[in-house]
Amino acid sequence: MVSAVFHSPPAALPADAAAAPARSTAVQAEARKPAPASAPAARAPRDWAALSRSFWMAVLPPLCGLGLLIGLWAVVSTTTGGNIPSPRETWVQALEIFSSPFYRNGPNDQGVGWNVLMSLERVAIGFGLAALVGIPAGFVIGRFSFLSRMFNPLISLLRPVSPLAWLPIGLLVFKGANPAAIWTIFICSIWPMVINTAVGVQRVPQDYMNVARVLNLSEWKIATKILFPAVLPYMLTGVRLAVGTAWLVIVAAEMLTGGVGIGFWVWDEWNNLNVKNIIIAIFVIGIVGLALEFALIKLATAFTFEEVKA
Repeated sequence: MVSAVFHSPPAALPADAAAAPARSTAVQAEARKPAPASAPAARAPRDWAALSRSFWMAVLPPLCGLGLLIGLWAVVSTTTGGNIPSPRETWVQALEIFSSPFYRNGPNDQGVGWNVLMSLERVAIGFGLAALVGIPAGFVIGRFSFLSRMFNPLISLLRPVSPLAWLPIGLLVFKGANPAAIWTIFICSIWPMVINTAVGVQRVPQDYMNVARVLNLSEWKIATKILFPAVLPYMLTGVRLAVGTAWLVIVAAEMLTGGVGIGFWVWDEWNNLNVKNIIIAIFVIGIVGLALEFALIKLATAFTFEEVKA
């Protein structure tokens, strides 16, 4: 006897049970989404800590160096029995001097501000004349091999001569202390600009010059369109070195020639045995030289082009 087996149709699932997989998928998708509000809040403390650390790494080492200098200065002042003024005494004297830096009590008694300005004026004139002569000369010497071979021995002979050795020649030729000091600045400033400009011209890739030859460019267009943009970083390096050398030399030149200037002010204070003013003048010379160096470094950085690596 055959028994028939009857299968009942499956019961319909409840509506909540049918929607459960869809809800589960939606919940998983929501769980995978990042939490936008909590990430910046977590990164903020780390960013602030990195910023604070970089600030202290930039400020703390110079402060430590300055503290070391003042500490050594105080030790030397104590061990010499007061022959070298202490930092505190020098600071009090500096406050008095800079309370009126532009006073005038005659041609040989003027404030430190007038002396610095007079020295900067001499440096600007001598350096400007050196730039007008040295930069074009560097272009010509670097461009033509015959002139390079002609002037290289002369530059190698005259460049090592101490700038102060040229001062008596200036006094003999110009018959005055101020023109002689400007001449000394000129002769010491010209060599870095000539050498760096000539080296920059000689390092211009030969492919550029070949293209200029194919296009039949004139020497003026070669100089302005090809050489000048390529040589500008070298030229600015020469300018920076020349300004630093000029500021060093003017102090020594003014000590020998007299008149108004920071170098003469140092020598005059030495004759008056005022050591505190000499130390103040040393700091003034250093700060002005640092400002000139910083300004020219920023100028050179603005015109320096770095190769972009692929």
